[in-house]
Amino acid sequence: MAHVAKLPAKMLAVAISQPGGPRVLKAEKRDLPELGAGEILIRVHAAGVNRPDVQQRKGAYPAPPGASDLPGLEVSGEVAARGEGAARFRIGDAVCALTPGGGYAEYVRVHESNALPMPAGFTFTEAAAVPETFFTVWHNVFERGALKAGETLLVHGGSSGIGTTAIQLASAFGAYVIATAGSEDKCAACLKLGADRAINYKDEDFVAAVKDATDGKGANVILDMVGGDYVGRNYQAAAVDGRIVQIATQGGAVASADFSKLMVKRLTHTGSTLRPRTTEFKAGIAAALEAQVWPLLATRRVAPVMDMIFPLKEAWRAHERMEEGEHIGKIVLDVG
Repeated sequence: MAHVAKLPAKMLAVAISQPGGPRVLKAEKRDLPELGAGEILIRVHAAGVNRPDVQQRKGAYPAPPGASDLPGLEVSGEVAARGEGAARFRIGDAVCALTPGGGYAEYVRVHESNALPMPAGFTFTEAAAVPETFFTVWHNVFERGALKAGETLLVHGGSSGIGTTAIQLASAFGAYVIATAGSEDKCAACLKLGADRAINYKDEDFVAAVKDATDGKGANVILDMVGGDYVGRNYQAAAVDGRIVQIATQGGAVASADFSKLMVKRLTHTGSTLRPRTTEFKAGIAAALEAQVWPLLATRRVAPVMDMIFPLKEAWRAHERMEEGEHIGKIVLDVG
């Protein structure tokens, strides 16, 4: 390991002791990760909590080959060591990073291309709430969904970490934004973040509401993490030449839909997962974010919405909070 500050032999980490409920998350001592070429070791100050962490804890979303078995897909902290050839950051630089796993720990390794300078004026807890949702939204809404200024975005789960990010970014880039959420409080939060219309899906049919808000035209891009019976309803709510981007299937991975709508409206239904993608692919998103989104973070035109912060050892409480579904924005672990 080249270019090393003084490092401890062991670190505190939170591991999944066995598949199950939040209490299977247990604190333990681990060896520090070994660095490969181009990698940096980050002394973690904060780690974001995301839905895939919950799925992994339940045994439903294994870590990709070569990744840490520890949960945690995003962190902020300071560069503590550099692997061979890693030259982008200096020891002590404040960074945030997307990781393929291992974030629930005092140290994590990541390829330097998947790390970004900490946004100006951000705290470590705020910075840890950025990578996973911003990488996901940038790729799915702006690259796969090709959202343009003047178009309409429908984002389901508007008060989630992904939703709050999508609302802000789409609004900042000149789209008309419609969000769905499950309570009046959550709808109010969506409007405050820049949504033009918020639909309480428990009281209102989102298909009719979207048609009403767009003079019958429908949404040009739909970001969906629900799946299930939303698939067919998204086809109804979409505009001609609309793009539907699937990023999760919390309402079920199997659906029946009227595919004639797909043909008549010339719809595109695509989807993606981020975690298994290559380091190079994620580096491309990182570069786009630094160029296009980091300036918006520096001026706070866009910022992560913070829900609650828990100490690392109480990661199980963070998972309980996420599964209760009452959160608005991001749940973060304080590691530093």
